[in-house]
Amino acid sequence: MKIRTTAPLSIAILLSMAIAGAAQTSRPAAPTRRTGDAQAPGTVRPTPVTPQPAAVPPPAETAAPSTTATAAPNAATALPSGTGRADSRTANTSPDYRLVPGDKLRIEVYRDAQLSQSLQVRPDGKITLPLIGDVAAEGRTSTELRDALVTSLKEYNTNPVVTVIVVETVPPVFYVMGEVNSPGTFPIKGQVSAVQALAMAGGFKDFAKTKNIKILRKGAGGTPQNVTFNYKEAAEGRGAAVFMQPGDTIIVP
Repeated sequence: MKIRTTAPLSIAILLSMAIAGAAQTSRPAAPTRRTGDAQAPGTVRPTPVTPQPAAVPPPAETAAPSTTATAAPNAATALPSGTGRADSRTANTSPDYRLVPGDKLRIEVYRDAQLSQSLQVRPDGKITLPLIGDVAAEGRTSTELRDALVTSLKEYNTNPVVTVIVVETVPPVFYVMGEVNSPGTFPIKGQVSAVQALAMAGGFKDFAKTKNIKILRKGAGGTPQNVTFNYKEAAEGRGAAVFMQPGDTIIVP
């Protein structure tokens, strides 16, 4: 049996296969998909996670500095003599306060530790310092006592600087005796006139001589003074008012 060769058919098949291979080789590759490109249907794109900054704790609250009230020390600033100001600086005394027995003082003499001392006014109204001895203090203000000490120390020092500090005072009182209903000792609180002082003593007895009342008072250096007081004139508002001073004694005859 004789077999017919179909050459044209074989050639056609080979050409078709060659063309198909060439087309497959020359087809461009699929582009790589970027993040912003459209999503293919049916594909779930993961949600991008944005990193969060680390939590920063708030700054600690700074407390405002507290103000502490500091009480000022009860002391005097040393002043040279002759300044015209009293050297005592205490809460209970004034520049015109007059010393009485029992008052406690601090005497400061600049650059002289031997003369700088803490003293108390003795019952006789004096204080004692080295070199100058006894000095009358009762009845004087701190300024007057300072000036007296400066005068006494000039014999040993050309220009002494002295400070007198009233550290503690005796409560001021006055005394009433004689023809009154309640004689005794009475405190001085603020200004007390002689009329008020006699009222504090309970008033007069029947035979009191109200025109010749005497007030015994110690002046500078402890020198005694007699002050005559007429109650009737004072009650009527005539004459100058008389006020009690520490240590005064009213005698009603």
